[in-house]
Amino acid sequence: MQHSDSGKFPFPAYWKDRDYLVLDQIELPQIVDYIKCSSCEDVAETIRNMNLRGAPLIGAAASAAVALAFKDGFLDKDSFLRVVQLLLETRPTAVNLKNVLDETVELYKRLPTEERSNVFNVFRDFSQEVHRRDIKRNKKMGKLGADHIADLLSGRKINVLTHCNAGALATCGYGTALGVIRALNDQGLIEHVWVDETRPYLQGARLTAFEMCRENIPHKVITDSTAAWLMNRGLVDVVITGADRVSANGDMANKIGTYSLAVNARYHKIPFIGVMPLETFDLSIKTGDQIVIEERSDSELLNFNGKRIAPDGSSGLHLGFDVVPVELVSAIVTEKGVLSEVIDKCSVDGLFNEK
Repeated sequence: MQHSDSGKFPFPAYWKDRDYLVLDQIELPQIVDYIKCSSCEDVAETIRNMNLRGAPLIGAAASAAVALAFKDGFLDKDSFLRVVQLLLETRPTAVNLKNVLDETVELYKRLPTEERSNVFNVFRDFSQEVHRRDIKRNKKMGKLGADHIADLLSGRKINVLTHCNAGALATCGYGTALGVIRALNDQGLIEHVWVDETRPYLQGARLTAFEMCRENIPHKVITDSTAAWLMNRGLVDVVITGADRVSANGDMANKIGTYSLAVNARYHKIPFIGVMPLETFDLSIKTGDQIVIEERSDSELLNFNGKRIAPDGSSGLHLGFDVVPVELVSAIVTEKGVLSEVIDKCSVDGLFNEK
């Protein structure tokens, strides 16, 4: 079994020679098993089917898929762009996918003629670098976020609430929101972590709790609808989540249920903090109203463990994401710094323009 950078949990995906191995997150925590991807289509299928998920990891996996498309030799421009389009259509909300694919397009444009016979290795090397840089920036975000929260809450031990999974399993091995929680725990500042179960895929109950167990971080899994009452009882000091796309003004799309957490956190005067790399920003979108919200099959909502839980005559609405307006966000943590107090386009632009 391959392990992550910390050695405490398996790598979510990694290269092995000329194949790309994807941890099957649908089977966690009961089974730790990998899907061998030998083609671009194999990787695309793992993204579509949620075997692999999390905005940063989806982007990294897309880089691997592009490399695998060149496994049998050089592709002409039209064939290459069809590969890019295939991958773009796998998950519409997470912008990391598009941003990494844009990088592969630029790499293709710059590819010298003499490198065409070595094209697979060129793109595999790029993919491996995408994976390495993700871990590096996540560790930086972890420290920046932990230091910010420690200052905000006067260095006392805190109770954190998080939603979905924004940890090692959603990235290339460390985590965004959970990276901050890990860094806080390393500083001895975590009293307790409340883990939203996150219906219907239960990424919180299955994946975040799995990571918390491996890290020996004290936690409890709760139903999503319990969170507001815990805030009311004074049992939550800060809410920390990741994001899948952030508009130019700071509105952030994340797993469905995040918006209600932000509304409740504001009512109870609890800081709501988003953690994501700059790669998750989409500066072409002015506000969150322009973010495409993925609507998934209602069978994922109406069935559980392969068994129908709703009447046959019932249909369902399964939205994958919602959007938190920037005015409900206390701070945004990126690898280049923390935006807090008033978050506006000027401050977002400042992060991108920082040398």
